[in-house]
Amino acid sequence: MEPETRTLSAAVREHLRQLCLHEFPCGTGSWNKSRFLPQTSRAWRKLIPREERALSPGEETVEDLLGLVRSAHSPWALVEGSSAEDLFLKELAIQNPLMLKDSFFYTYFRSLRVVDKDVSLVDKELLKFVKLKELVLSANQIKEIDTTNLPPTLKVLELYGNKITSMRCLCRHPPPQLQHLGLGHNKLLGPLESLYVTSDHWPNLVSLDLSFNNLTDLQSMVAGLQTLPHLRLLLLQGNPLALVPHYRGLTIDSLARLCVLDDITVSSSEKHLFRGLSHSEDLLAPEAQLLVTVGNLRGVLDSSVLDPEPGPQGPFITYNYYVTYDFVEDEEGEGSQHGGVLAEIIKPPSMEQLDEDILEEIIEDIEESLESGLASLSESGELEESIVSGASEPLPRSIDSAEELAKLRPLLDPQLCPTPGTVLFSTVPKPWSDVIPCNYEMQHTLKDLVPLKAFLLSGTVVTVVEEKILSWPVEQPSSADSPLAAKKGKAEKDKKEKEKDKKDKKGKDKAGKGEKEPPKAQKGSKKQKELPKELHQDLPVLRVLGSSPVVLEPLLAGEPFVSTVCNFGVIRTLEADRLTLNRDAKKNKKGKKAALEVKSKTKMPAAPVYESDYQPEPLTVEIQIQLIQWRSTEEALRGLVM
Repeated sequence: MEPETRTLSAAVREHLRQLCLHEFPCGTGSWNKSRFLPQTSRAWRKLIPREERALSPGEETVEDLLGLVRSAHSPWALVEGSSAEDLFLKELAIQNPLMLKDSFFYTYFRSLRVVDKDVSLVDKELLKFVKLKELVLSANQIKEIDTTNLPPTLKVLELYGNKITSMRCLCRHPPPQLQHLGLGHNKLLGPLESLYVTSDHWPNLVSLDLSFNNLTDLQSMVAGLQTLPHLRLLLLQGNPLALVPHYRGLTIDSLARLCVLDDITVSSSEKHLFRGLSHSEDLLAPEAQLLVTVGNLRGVLDSSVLDPEPGPQGPFITYNYYVTYDFVEDEEGEGSQHGGVLAEIIKPPSMEQLDEDILEEIIEDIEESLESGLASLSESGELEESIVSGASEPLPRSIDSAEELAKLRPLLDPQLCPTPGTVLFSTVPKPWSDVIPCNYEMQHTLKDLVPLKAFLLSGTVVTVVEEKILSWPVEQPSSADSPLAAKKGKAEKDKKEKEKDKKDKKGKDKAGKGEKEPPKAQKGSKKQKELPKELHQDLPVLRVLGSSPVVLEPLLAGEPFVSTVCNFGVIRTLEADRLTLNRDAKKNKKGKKAALEVKSKTKMPAAPVYESDYQPEPLTVEIQIQLIQWRSTEEALRGLVM
């Protein structure tokens, strides 16, 4: 069901009714009856109030009535945000209420502001306002305007925050004297909009605001704006076209008479810096470039100190830590390498990544293992952990229990799943330290600018992840009973006997020549150190340590970068920090000195440690997202060479 159409004239009448111009303390009544002549007097004398004499009982003076309207504490005061015209009408309704007729309203108004009144239709009643210069219809429901209903005297037209999808409707019969047109925060979209910003439609336009729409073709838009001879103020920020590196430079170099761009004055030195950029076609690729930098990660809990010492059969546990953020997928898929650090893209594992034999066993046992697997995970507290595929070893082929089967299933933490249309990027996993330097830089180059704008409006999510990897010794299969193994063993035995005979013969020859044979190793001598057994790794078990949204909307509003320190709160504990302190003190040969250094790093007081004095460092990570914008033609040329 379509919403009811509300006309502009109906909204104006409703506004005048809400001003209560014919009710106390305005208008005429028992509170001022002695001030006006009786109705039998001549018509021309109706509008002349009597000179004030002794007031009748119950009447008020003009000053007292005006005070009721002007006082902020009066119940008859205007609501906050009322215009100067509203106050004038209220005072006029007290001083001379008989003037307030329709003919007066149509000739009085020079400015008409109807904001947030759900107006969807500008009707022909507006033409009765014969002296109207300014019309403000912001925050309404207007989709199109019939410009034949606009007074030809208009010089200012503001339509911010409506639902206009094209300027075409405004160009049929535009007001010829219009000097300012405000269409910010609408839904203008498409390359054809540049056809409707020419001097053929707006010969006297001085100021144009098209900010925060979905305009994408900067070169076509600038070509249309070049035809406006009087254009001095322009706002295009918030559009996808303003995200390209050459946006400001190309606009300034193309519009020589422009004085203000996006509320920033265009100086003569800035014009000089961008001279010639509009003629360098090879520099004007319609793509945005953003640089993401992740700095130091602090306040991470060292989980390894809470694990028991591994036995000979394992598991041997290692921990790594990294930071993820979601971003619009780059044109080439994974983005470009920048700064020598290549980001990892985390994607949920697909069933194709699992071995066929394992898939068969999972399908056969899925009903039984699901219940038992989830129950065991909830008891052990691992239900909130997630398993994703990464650079891990092949999955084990034996499934001994429902718990192992449950671990094979990808239980994805919602915080590690990117929102639709984005990809999850990750820093390189690093082992624990008091300060983990991520040293991460990634330049994202995107050609599809409309989804990028939507992403910047919604922001990104930064997450700190702990990666736990369990390693197990690989058990060699017993093959003593195998005929092939027996045959192989016999061949090796014969080979060893031949080598022994050969050595004995050689030893006898050396003895005959008087050479000494090297002494044999004694039974009690120390054996050489054995090589470590081969280990295989389980899939990484991931745990989210903290997650926080990062607002990126300032990049659309003209800010060059967004830099913040995400604070996830305190996750370290007194017990864990004590264990870390003791471990580091034992490893370090300096002993007490090392312990003091660790204490100072963890902000722990000297022993004895009391819980009330403990002040752990919160989990934080430094992140910066920069929208690359060229500051001169020379800088653009350097970027092209690189």
